[in-house]
Amino acid sequence: MPLNLTVSPDFAPDHISGWFYFNTYLQRKLGIPIHLELYDSFEKQRNDIRAGKVDLIYANPYDASMLVRELGFKALMKPAHKADETIIAVSVSSSVDKVENLQPGSVIATTDDPDVHTMGMIMLESADLDADNITVKTLKNYVLVAKNLLKGEADAGFFLKQAYDELSELIRSEMKPLVSSQIGVIHHVLLAGPSFKEHETALTSVLLDMPGDEKGRGVLQNMGLVGWELMSEEDSEFMIDLIDTLID
Repeated sequence: MPLNLTVSPDFAPDHISGWFYFNTYLQRKLGIPIHLELYDSFEKQRNDIRAGKVDLIYANPYDASMLVRELGFKALMKPAHKADETIIAVSVSSSVDKVENLQPGSVIATTDDPDVHTMGMIMLESADLDADNITVKTLKNYVLVAKNLLKGEADAGFFLKQAYDELSELIRSEMKPLVSSQIGVIHHVLLAGPSFKEHETALTSVLLDMPGDEKGRGVLQNMGLVGWELMSEEDSEFMIDLIDTLID
């Protein structure tokens, strides 16, 4: 039976092929069968995680808490030089030029990416806006968030900064960011489940060596990454505590 690898559904569509290359790369380097399963929603993915169908996952910070504290996963690596930040943006034609100008009754486009949504809601507090005086539209991905802004169907949108930066230049030219978070310590994490334990040491070695390997560099480029960094248990617990605090 192959081990199962999955990826948080908030990755950019342009990187789908990169994750398949990554899966093939891991199989060759580790000498074990690994199946890559991609999901189009967090709900479907979480159901399979809880059903024990995931052994290795590149997870968003919010899900890292569940994986580590409830299901016994271990945080192994984080992407090098890639913190998760949230952007609030509006259409370039909008008269709003700062968050404080957003008004009660505003329609906010977001996704079901929980850490990004949570950070966006926190940043709205400076405009005295909260779930009680805005309308939230939850969409499947950040491309749809952008389209809602461009069509005038939403007043502002929440984006994972990486996802915003990876939108086409044409789409970005039709929007303007109002504010970006600058936390710097929240990021996606590669976690291994109990069934992957015997391969953890080999996996971390392979990942750390990727930038020095020609094929590895090509795979990283297709994933939108430059490399990996080891993540200590202390770093993992700190980030999870911070996320839990923000959500509470």
